[in-house]
Amino acid sequence: MANNKIEDLRKRRETINMGGGVKRIEKQHANGKLTARERMNLLFDEGTFVELDAFVKHRCTNFGMEKQDNPGEGVVTGYGMVDGRLVYAFAQDFTVVGGSLGEMHAAKICKVQENALKVGAPIVGMNDSGGARIQEAVDALSGYGRIFYNNTIASGVIPQISVIMGPCAGGAVYSPALTDFIYMVDKTSQMFITGPQVIKTVTGEEVTAEALGGAMTHNSVSGCAQFIDANDEECIAQIRRLLSFLPSNNMETAPAFETEDDVNRLIPELDDILPDNPNKPYDMLDVIGKIVDDGDFYEVQPHFAKNIITCFARINGESVGIIANQPKFLAGCLDISASDKSARFIRTCDAYNIPLLNIVDVPGFLPGTNQEYGGIIRHGAKMLYAYSEATVPKVTLIVRKAYGGSYLAMCSKELGADIVMAWPSAEIAVMGPQGAANIIFRNDIKNAQNPAEERAKKIAEYTAEFATPYKAAERGYVDDVIEPNASRPRLVDAFNMLASKREVRPAKKHGNIPL
Repeated sequence: MANNKIEDLRKRRETINMGGGVKRIEKQHANGKLTARERMNLLFDEGTFVELDAFVKHRCTNFGMEKQDNPGEGVVTGYGMVDGRLVYAFAQDFTVVGGSLGEMHAAKICKVQENALKVGAPIVGMNDSGGARIQEAVDALSGYGRIFYNNTIASGVIPQISVIMGPCAGGAVYSPALTDFIYMVDKTSQMFITGPQVIKTVTGEEVTAEALGGAMTHNSVSGCAQFIDANDEECIAQIRRLLSFLPSNNMETAPAFETEDDVNRLIPELDDILPDNPNKPYDMLDVIGKIVDDGDFYEVQPHFAKNIITCFARINGESVGIIANQPKFLAGCLDISASDKSARFIRTCDAYNIPLLNIVDVPGFLPGTNQEYGGIIRHGAKMLYAYSEATVPKVTLIVRKAYGGSYLAMCSKELGADIVMAWPSAEIAVMGPQGAANIIFRNDIKNAQNPAEERAKKIAEYTAEFATPYKAAERGYVDDVIEPNASRPRLVDAFNMLASKREVRPAKKHGNIPL
């Protein structure tokens, strides 16, 4: 009898493991997508995945649903190890009723969310769903609401990573939007509130699903997603990489890694990396690559707001978050999108105890009516708020321009930078030499016999006196002016010194960030 029961268990599990059956699995593969179980097995270290709630069933009796048996309720949930660390995950199964979300489907997701929060482990959610299960009506909507609530409660406590690996439409998109990071797979994933047909009906606009909500749209235009990968396998490998930079929860620090990259390594190339012409661009990624361990860094949102770089890297084996202006795009100016991108990244790093390195070469905020009407004041304030709020170690390195409000917005001493260093090439001032000379020496230039010659002379005088790091260093706003080649050892030293930093803010429910 006991053997019969064991055999029955095995058959039931086999049926569940097959999801929607061979034909639907084959169709999933034909569409360039892995199945939910294949995705889970790739995410976790081999043999460590433990499934939960495999036998859960819906209890809907509307529209013939009572006759439907949906193996696993259209979602696979559980936990396992990623590089030996505990991680929870769920993967919607498109082969079972299109991965649609009903009451019990949502209950499975909520259980792993709540378990992950209780034990302090990251959670990865793989979305591949046709949306709410219409037959379950308000029960399905209630399920989404519970998931959103859990996303919010867990925010800043455990890392939450969303992965769009197929359709994700309507209310379903708000769970990913509430999490820390969103991955999308190129050409096989879409995310939108209303689909192309609804848009055509309501507004008359014609747009394809890919153009409306495809991976590159959200990575480069809307900024809703942070990462894009070519296929499911590459995407999951990158998620594992991202997890290596993050702690398991907000009470821990990110795992440290052994590095053979000498902490005292000098970088002579940095002495000559800046162009002679201060208005000429260069690639800030070259600077970052030379400073961090083994030249290895992981860009976050590389296709959005390219005028600012946000990335994870390691310095002396320890995770750091880097925010750096990119002179190759918009001269490294701050604008609405750059402000949103960096503020979000700063707050993510602060939530998870990841120190911040700010590399500055910023000529100002981007001028124009589009920026002003779009609310650059409000968006730029997000950066000021995020830096001021952050209590993790904050180190700022000014390599070239740092003008006006943008100097402050890139984490100046006044916004809580613990250490500010500058290269001799740094220009820290209210504005650039040309603009400053035009205002300060306006009358001298106007009354001169040769205004053009006088203007050039005054600009040269102002540049020599003020377009340097030394006025700021005289006032203590810059802690030290360093040789570029010594940047790595000086940064290693700064972060080592700040490792025990503790900073307490006034007690309050929460601040009121200018959203």
